[in-house]
Amino acid sequence: MTGRLEGKVALVIGAARGIGKGTVLRFAEEDARLVIADWEADAGRKTADELGAPFIKTDISRFADAEAAVAMALESFGRLDIIVQNAGIYPWQLIEETTAEDWDRVMAVNLGGCFNAAKAALAPMRAQGTGRILFTSSITGPHVTSPGHGHYSATKAGINGFIRSAALEFSAYGITVNGVEPGNILTEAMQEHRGPDFIADMESAIPLGRLGSARDVANAFLFLASDEASYITGTTIVVDGGQLLPEGNDFRMVPGVVQS
Repeated sequence: MTGRLEGKVALVIGAARGIGKGTVLRFAEEDARLVIADWEADAGRKTADELGAPFIKTDISRFADAEAAVAMALESFGRLDIIVQNAGIYPWQLIEETTAEDWDRVMAVNLGGCFNAAKAALAPMRAQGTGRILFTSSITGPHVTSPGHGHYSATKAGINGFIRSAALEFSAYGITVNGVEPGNILTEAMQEHRGPDFIADMESAIPLGRLGSARDVANAFLFLASDEASYITGTTIVVDGGQLLPEGNDFRMVPGVVQS
């Protein structure tokens, strides 16, 4: 702990579990003052209680909820320095099985949620003349995809485009806008919804030989939220253990064998 966020107020949306929880735990280690927001009230309150932080139930697809979460940060601490929009949904659905309602819901939460969070945070950050707006994107969408992730991939690619536009528009106000692109992260959801064979198969495709942890992603968010990243805006950090690097599956070096 080095106090890299000492005195900073951070609102993290989608903080009840997984990457979001890992992020608030890491921010707390660096002395941030936190507001926890999540759709899951019980899990969100549990995380907030662990940290002694205020909690607000938030459906980030609703702009009014984003405004209310920002208002809680302002009421609790008098300012807002960092907002992390991590909330997202990823139902597995082939495109031919996806209804218009399914599509709209994923768009509303994942992509619309980024607009809502940024829009709600803009006024207080502009008044302060400083701020960090951060989003959880993904390598899925901007770089790779798989069957069943059409809507999810579209939202994450869209987030990266929004990051660039918002970074440009908000730069005059001293606000930076960035994101993190996680690869396969071993969260509770991964363990609940994917079997050990899937996890082992994914590990075999990652040069560093393991799935990432929520803390791995949180460390990237911590850097982007800190003063060390004050001259970085409009970009994303890939946190994937090298997953995007190989041209094929035969990437592991074998001692004594020359590979052409």
